[in-house]
Amino acid sequence: MSDHLKIVRGAPTPEEVAVLTALLAATGSEALEAPQPVRGGWSDPARRLRTPPLPGPGAWRSSLR
Repeated sequence: MSDHLKIVRGAPTPEEVAVLTALLAATGSEALEAPQPVRGGWSDPARRLRTPPLPGPGAWRSSLR
């Protein structure tokens, strides 16, 4: 047995210890991977960056948008 897992009562079989170890390993791995929040188009910081209007015909229309 490892130093990290200690059975305090009973006499488990090697199969029972293997099942317990597998369950603890599967449970612990989920806690390490935090799901990334999904960012929508409205909250995207790149949306705030826009190109300045270029001079030329119809430039006043693009300055409003």
